[in-house]
Amino acid sequence: MPEPTKKEENEVLAPAPAPPPEEPNKEKEAGTAPAKEPNKEKEAGTAPAKEPNKEKEAGTSPGKDEEDASPPVALPPEWSIGESPAGEEQDKQNANSQLSTLFVEKPQGGSVKVGENITFIAKVKAEDLLRKPTVKWFKGKWMDLASKAGKHLQLKETFERHSRVYTFEMQIIKAKENYAGNYRCEVTYKDKFDSCSFDLEVHESTGTTPNIDIRSAFKRSGEGQDDAGELDFSGLLKRREVKQQEEQPEVDVWELLKNAKPSEYEKIAFQYGITDLRGMLKRLKRMRRVEKKSAAFARILDPAYQVDKGGRVRFVVELADPKLEVKWYKNGQEIRPSTKYIFEHKGCERIMFINNCVLTDDSEYYVTAGDEKCSTELFVREPPVMVTKQLEDTKAYCGERVELECEVSEDDANVKWFKNGEEIIPGPKSRYHIRVEGKKHILVIEGATKADTAEYSVMTTGGQSSAKLSVDLKPLKILTPLTDQTVNLGKEVCLKCEVSENITGKWTKNGLPVQESDRLKIVHKGRIHKLVIANALVEDEGDYVFTPDSYSVTLPAKVHVIDPPKINLDGLDADNTVTVIAGNKLRLEIPISGEPPPKAIWSRADKAIMEGSGRIRAENYPDSTTLVIDIAEKDDSGVYHINLKNEAGEAHASIKIKVVDIPDPPVAPNVTDVGDDWCVMTWEPPLYDGGSPILGYFIERKKKQSSRWMRLNFDLCKETIFEPKKMIEGVAYEVRIFAVNAVGISKPSMPSKPFVPLAVTSPPTLLTVDSVTDTTVTMKWRPPDQIGAAGLDGYVLEYCFEGTDDWIVANTELIDKTKFTITGLPTDSRIFVRVKAVNAAGASEPKYYSQPILVKEVIEAPKIRIPRHLKQTYIRRVGEAINLVIPFQGKPRPELIWTKDGAPIDKNQINIRNSETDTIVFIRKAERSHSGKYDLQVKVEKFVETASIDIRVVDRPGPPQLVKIEDVWGENVALSWTPPRDDGNTAITGYTIQKADKKSMEWFTVIEHYHRTSATITELVIGNEYYFRVFAENMCGLSEDATMTKESAVIAKDGKIYKNPVYEDFDFTEAPMFTQPLVNTYAVAGYNATLNCSVRGNPKPKITWMKNKVAIKDDPRYRMFSNQGVCTLEIRKPSPYDGGTYCCKAVNDLGTVEIECKLEVKGGLSFCRLLLQGVPPNIIDSYLRDLHSSNPEEY
Repeated sequence: MPEPTKKEENEVLAPAPAPPPEEPNKEKEAGTAPAKEPNKEKEAGTAPAKEPNKEKEAGTSPGKDEEDASPPVALPPEWSIGESPAGEEQDKQNANSQLSTLFVEKPQGGSVKVGENITFIAKVKAEDLLRKPTVKWFKGKWMDLASKAGKHLQLKETFERHSRVYTFEMQIIKAKENYAGNYRCEVTYKDKFDSCSFDLEVHESTGTTPNIDIRSAFKRSGEGQDDAGELDFSGLLKRREVKQQEEQPEVDVWELLKNAKPSEYEKIAFQYGITDLRGMLKRLKRMRRVEKKSAAFARILDPAYQVDKGGRVRFVVELADPKLEVKWYKNGQEIRPSTKYIFEHKGCERIMFINNCVLTDDSEYYVTAGDEKCSTELFVREPPVMVTKQLEDTKAYCGERVELECEVSEDDANVKWFKNGEEIIPGPKSRYHIRVEGKKHILVIEGATKADTAEYSVMTTGGQSSAKLSVDLKPLKILTPLTDQTVNLGKEVCLKCEVSENITGKWTKNGLPVQESDRLKIVHKGRIHKLVIANALVEDEGDYVFTPDSYSVTLPAKVHVIDPPKINLDGLDADNTVTVIAGNKLRLEIPISGEPPPKAIWSRADKAIMEGSGRIRAENYPDSTTLVIDIAEKDDSGVYHINLKNEAGEAHASIKIKVVDIPDPPVAPNVTDVGDDWCVMTWEPPLYDGGSPILGYFIERKKKQSSRWMRLNFDLCKETIFEPKKMIEGVAYEVRIFAVNAVGISKPSMPSKPFVPLAVTSPPTLLTVDSVTDTTVTMKWRPPDQIGAAGLDGYVLEYCFEGTDDWIVANTELIDKTKFTITGLPTDSRIFVRVKAVNAAGASEPKYYSQPILVKEVIEAPKIRIPRHLKQTYIRRVGEAINLVIPFQGKPRPELIWTKDGAPIDKNQINIRNSETDTIVFIRKAERSHSGKYDLQVKVEKFVETASIDIRVVDRPGPPQLVKIEDVWGENVALSWTPPRDDGNTAITGYTIQKADKKSMEWFTVIEHYHRTSATITELVIGNEYYFRVFAENMCGLSEDATMTKESAVIAKDGKIYKNPVYEDFDFTEAPMFTQPLVNTYAVAGYNATLNCSVRGNPKPKITWMKNKVAIKDDPRYRMFSNQGVCTLEIRKPSPYDGGTYCCKAVNDLGTVEIECKLEVKGGLSFCRLLLQGVPPNIIDSYLRDLHSSNPEEY
């Protein structure tokens, strides 16, 4: 065969396998994905992940994997498009033998029979992975099976948390022969990559179907559909003409693609049947690339060659240096000389011939010379098979044998038959058989049916033909048709028909097949067909149709079953009464029967109730009628009638409906009486009881300022009066009522008027006569012990004359104070007096004075109450204020005279203020001249009472008079001094001695609080000369100045021999002696009291406290302290029981001494209540003074 020219190489394309499913992200640039060289698709958008770095460097040059791969052989349809050639076996084994970096279990190859299922499993360890790896399944080198998932392929993935292993499964369902081939599983995670190849073998027990390669018969199916991955020739059938196309001159597709715009690539590929458009575009780009000038080749290979199957092709390169060694490669494998491959050398030309080209020779070839190489593509074209005799349209009757015949240009050629665009696959159980007689191909259809009517077509690699087959039925005559029947319920129904042919048929009722039973029989005898129904039921009514098989003729008949109407009231009471609660929806459903379904009419008081959307309406159904009242009202009560009617008869019934409701709310209750924590309330029953008797009432109350109501009774109150209790005095309340009947609880009544539980106070206490004149009587009293939450508004003082019962109110307005003077009384009359406390609740019980009061002024001898702290000398420092309050008694108002040291007091220096009950001496800034004895004289007519108070104003003392050095020896100096002339009006408590070195004259204290007038200063520094000075000290502090020695004391270095004087030891022991005695004390009940005294003695005496001559030990109510000789007994919250005689006993080795005092506890419980109730302290003080004045002998 002559060598093909370059034009032939460009015109003819190698047979391409079916394209993979559409992948939008990978096909944006190229449109249809190429099938031949996936590793060259980086520019087309489908660059593989296996060798990214090599492809980036090489641009469009093939990667290492491509160089090692052989060209694909002719592939069967569908999944056979990606099979690896035999030349890849060694590479596949090498890849699988490498150590896996991600797989822990690789999928293994397997075999399966046609129609069976098989599953491949891959497992990936996830211990070092932060997220799920990406796994892809491929068939062959490029087909991604993710888009092929459908009814024949399923991909699954699971993750086991305990072992942290991802499991990926690929399941092939109902395998076909063309599913056999090589598969690959790839896993990627970030920069890690791993892959594994495995084979699938599919065995066919009934023989294999010859593989054909129809380049333009492949069509992509929709992703995710059931037919994903299947061949679909229907599109081609629609695009091709039925008749054989006339031969057209061959077109140079390469030239078209070179000169076309990128937007026209897909149009050209569709027009000329190019499926490997992506590969051709990549090759086209490589052809357009300007080749660099080669140093090794003077002329390189053409970009592509094309040859017919069985032909011969010639590759020629011209070397720049004929000495260079040349090697030829096919898909990366070196080509050795053989009968198929012949090499020739002609000067600088190197020629390779490939004889008897087959489809497997379709591949990439390159030649190397030194370090350089050039490559080309070879496309092997198979001659198409043409249809020489077309199919003819055929008509036939059902049950006949049909044969469709055509002829092709070659014997035993691969031909595919199609029915309405779907391929016909003959089988043992199929009615379709294909018979081949040389060039003649016959499709045989046994026992044709109406379903075989279709358009049948035949397709070869070079042409196609189609024809229509029409299968009709024989004409059928109806001899006896079915007739409509009307029967009573329970009677027999018989439907009968007769047709011209003895054929089977089907009975249907209302479009559904009729099933035979004990009651329903289907009879077929020759041309007669019967349907017999014994004991007809309502369910048997309907449209019955008999349909002869294989015919479109139908014989219809209607069966009508009738029954008189009936009303079922078994679910109601004996008197057919229905009770409904007002406000609820009533849906009264009454079962009815009758055939045909009767018409129901509801009525009330001769007024029909219509169907519709009203509040009261009727709803009718075949087996029931319903009365609906949406929101029942009390006016809806009454008798309702039902009337049923159909063609078989009538029925009537009556139903009584009673609407009950909760009662109306009662009117607001009235609070008739109020106490301290209770009240009495009454109310009237509600006007409407809701159609059911009132069972009782619930009562609630709340505070006026609150919104929370509290239920007061949980058992129904049968009466219309109630007494709420346990309320807080002084808080405003409201109450309300709920009425209860058998239906429920009514709405609450309106709240009552607010009311406050209050109680009057207890009677005032201690009503006494304060003073009496010839026309007035002054009374005083104490507040009540119990005041209550209503407080105390004031007092009302009333009096009546002896011998009458007419009480006269002395005060026109309420009295705030606890003292009032009744005026305008006749002299020498006798009156009774009472006082009442008044608050918001009213007046309390009166407090009566026990005996009549004579209205005549009474002379009371004066008495002076000297406070306890003034019974001793009252001492104050200069500059301090003096304020003395001395209470007194006497009537009428006594005359007061103050003297100091027997002379009248100078009122310019001392302020005197007098009242009816006390006198006050006030000195703003005390001076020493204010010291002295103050005498008070209280005089009432001829009665005189006197009292004296000693006041001493003290100041700091003056310095000592003379300080002299008595003797100096060794490191010691003996000093003596005389007391100061001015002791500050108080005793000298000690002296402070200081020394100063003559050189620095800085003074340092040597001795403080020294009590004697002579002292010895020791530890002086030898060689120094010292001066000394002395300060006097009293209770006010040190004297302002100090007296210094006139001479200095020199501590000589050459000291004399000093003989220490002999002193007798001073005896410091002393028997116990109280320096401050205990004082009689009055305590207030509930407040801590203390008893204090001071004692001295050496050795330190032991202190014991006693009450009523009984030692106090381990009693938690008492606490005893002793600090620096001061002894304290604390009595915690005393009560009147704690009063008595207390004794402090001091004991040491030299003697025993005791001292006693009396403690009286006043007040008690009632006094504490006054304090808790907020009685001011000044009133309490006045109260105590009253107690003192009324019982002077106790104080």
